[in-house]
Amino acid sequence: MSRGLPAKQLVVSIEISATSYEEVAELCACWAAERKRCAASPSHYICVTSVHGIMLARKDPQIARYLNAADIATPDGMPVVWALRSFGYPNQQRVYGPSLMLEICRRAAALGHRVFFYGAREETLAALKQRLKQRFPDLSIAGSYAPPFRALTSQEEEDVQRRIRESNADIVFVGISTPKQERWMYEHRHSFPGVTLIGVGAAFDIHAGHLRQAPAWMQRRGLEWLFRLSVEPRRLWRRYLLTTPLFLPLWAKQRWFSSHRAIR
Repeated sequence: MSRGLPAKQLVVSIEISATSYEEVAELCACWAAERKRCAASPSHYICVTSVHGIMLARKDPQIARYLNAADIATPDGMPVVWALRSFGYPNQQRVYGPSLMLEICRRAAALGHRVFFYGAREETLAALKQRLKQRFPDLSIAGSYAPPFRALTSQEEEDVQRRIRESNADIVFVGISTPKQERWMYEHRHSFPGVTLIGVGAAFDIHAGHLRQAPAWMQRRGLEWLFRLSVEPRRLWRRYLLTTPLFLPLWAKQRWFSSHRAIR
């Protein structure tokens, strides 16, 4: 029997799931088991949602649609976690894409579920698969695909869909950055019956050893943005200096209105 989905809470523009690594990994395992029992079982998709995604969705209703249609939208970022805590989930913890990917791979290896990787470059995928197999020797890797840095042709699109279906994958990790990965999962949510799609952002590069992670103490204090900005300033300065700071007053405004409604 399927487990119910975690509750969601609106945070500025997106409904964020109050969940945990354990709950998400357990749901993925349940969905994979359902797929093996019934080939016509529904597909699912999971977004790991940061302040960046929330702010993009506030400006673009289509992005909001991609995120809000997800079965689960995890709080991937401490400001999102703090917001959830302020709205009545005091024990909420971060559910970070790279860590979630490892937990799901660990369970997949133990349960014999097959995983597929969509995104990054060929050399990144090669390193990623090698490192994951070293970490989880029993992990069954169904396949991988490095899409070109442009829109796929209709032939390429048919090709990759066929490749994923023929791989017999239970779980497809998608690492092509926000909001492209959310759009891809939304558009393909009915293309692979029973399969779970999970957008994990930079997790491929991190686990392949091509991108450094912020120290744990910076992550706990909500300073990961500062670390990433120092590593990739040209790519990320607009996101962290112009877009992300707007989240704080919007969260404060929502919190103020919700507390005043509660008083009335």
